[in-house]
Amino acid sequence: MKKHYLTAFFIVMISALVISCGGKKVMKTAPSFEPYKFNANQYVPKVDTFVVILDTSYSMADKYGNKAKANVAKEFLSAMNQTIPEMNYNGALRTFGNIAYVPDKSTLLLYGPTKYSTAGFGKALNAVKGSNGDSSRALAKAISAAGGDLKSAQGPVNVVIISDGEDMDQVPVKAAEALKSQFGDRLCIFTVLIGDSPAGKDILDQIAKAGGCGYSTTADQLAASGSMAGFVEGIFLAKPAPKPVPVAKPMDSDGDGVTDDKDQCPNTPMGATVDARGCWTYAAVVLFDFDSAEIKSEAHPMLDEAVVILKKNSKIKVEVDGHTDNIGPAEYNMMLSERRANAIMKYFVDNGVEAERLTVKGFGLTKPAVGNDTKEGRAKNRRVELTPVK
Repeated sequence: MKKHYLTAFFIVMISALVISCGGKKVMKTAPSFEPYKFNANQYVPKVDTFVVILDTSYSMADKYGNKAKANVAKEFLSAMNQTIPEMNYNGALRTFGNIAYVPDKSTLLLYGPTKYSTAGFGKALNAVKGSNGDSSRALAKAISAAGGDLKSAQGPVNVVIISDGEDMDQVPVKAAEALKSQFGDRLCIFTVLIGDSPAGKDILDQIAKAGGCGYSTTADQLAASGSMAGFVEGIFLAKPAPKPVPVAKPMDSDGDGVTDDKDQCPNTPMGATVDARGCWTYAAVVLFDFDSAEIKSEAHPMLDEAVVILKKNSKIKVEVDGHTDNIGPAEYNMMLSERRANAIMKYFVDNGVEAERLTVKGFGLTKPAVGNDTKEGRAKNRRVELTPVK
């Protein structure tokens, strides 16, 4: 009989266990986080220094789903830490609400500010223990202390706050506003809600808004690898400015200072004075008076320069081209231009340039260098140009 009673007892126990398991959902283990790997060569740091502020107050010991909110927060920060690429920025980790009723320990700096490393930040995060302090005033103290953590930063700075936002008043918002005043446009504040408290969300939204350029989000929204990558990129990374496309500099084949695309008179010899068209002429000085082929004395220094160039380049042959303004008959101006060209040729020969290297040609009024609408323009057109010929 004893054996039968024992058998019946075991059958009842097994049945009870089966019924018990059938009435509950078995919680599946969360898949391990697979961090997105940024190619650091494609980015530059967006921030000089960042401070992460982690809530370790009493309320973080409460459950959210099947986990304490403190564990949810640490898992979130671990995923963020695995996603942030190691680049040239400094990082810090600060907690608040650590020890109840001990004001000087209500916020603790566990890491940094120092050059960020995944291992260093992760070690500090693993050292965070327990949830046993108040929240509202401790967060305000942590935000104020972050100002000191960031004081040596030279560029943009970010603060990332991880909290359930519970049991808080307006004091942390005032602290965030003061921090914004301290750093101005250099500072952005980001908040991440742990849990689903509407009041907590509202206070974290206000804190983020006080930063001006950050925003508020939730750990649930950033649980996926891609979402976390977008969060990290927005806070820590920037695309480098595109390198300017080199513009090919137009060539200046004859070295006269006028590029080939604008040079109407190529192949002028080195050192020759040219006008805006690249033509070898001395337009800065009026060579001839109106209706005259007599060279003005103030033109002699310029013509002497041409003589020196011709003597240095003994193989160059030059066509001396005479021109006039548009006053008077065309036929008369054609003869006048030839007389002017001959006057310049004679000047060159008299100063030692071989006559066989020189030819003359008159163009009259047919090729003005500038407009003939003004007195000054007509004076510049009473000119001679030197054109190298083969």
